[in-house]
Amino acid sequence: MRNILLVATTMLLSFVAHAATITAAQDPWAPFVQKDKANPGVSVEIITEAFKTQGHTVDFKIMPWTRALNEVKSGKVDVLVATWFTNERTSFLKYSDPYLENSLKFIKRKGDGFEYNGMDSLSGKTVGIIRNYGYGDEFLAAKSFKKPEANDLVANAKKLMAKRIDLTLEDELVAKSTLSGAGMNLSDFEFTSNALSVNPLHVTVGLANPNHMQYVEAFNKGLAEIKSNGTFDSILAKYGIK
Repeated sequence: MRNILLVATTMLLSFVAHAATITAAQDPWAPFVQKDKANPGVSVEIITEAFKTQGHTVDFKIMPWTRALNEVKSGKVDVLVATWFTNERTSFLKYSDPYLENSLKFIKRKGDGFEYNGMDSLSGKTVGIIRNYGYGDEFLAAKSFKKPEANDLVANAKKLMAKRIDLTLEDELVAKSTLSGAGMNLSDFEFTSNALSVNPLHVTVGLANPNHMQYVEAFNKGLAEIKSNGTFDSILAKYGIK
């Protein structure tokens, strides 16, 4: 009996030692990240449930994107909950398996006949982007059009309506949620049919974090588990995502 108790105690202590409170951060990016504790967003709930299966809890905080990126890069915060891939970021971030996708489309003023048909179709345009977002290496390296930066999508939408830029871009689901939430009229905008890219979403951990491999592996295992037990689909349904 004493041996059984000793084994059980050792197993419990081992579990506690490996359990961790994982700090996470992201900017508001509805419906993936939201300022609502009851409905914190698709990405936040997926990350929380995936880590929970591996014995971890998640302490999530909203903060501006650039700050969140820098805090994770330095290891002060453990994970970014929703990150697009760029080659440049692999020098300081470890990527998880993808868990969802974003279709990144150009946003234009209503009645604008522009359609995206490759980088050449952007020549001479002014395309508003969000500072430090990962739009893909080819887009960011292109020199045939201007890419003025703003802090968020709403700022770019206002510039678009003021004709200070020709286009901006965002995932269509995110854009509609963000713009309507900011009190802007969605009928003033249109989306291109063609996307710049379809971007997988990843959890990322800074390479400066000594636990980066452990946390990415834990998320990957947890993601597989919540997909198999129905939790993943339930979260998508909660937010109306198919």
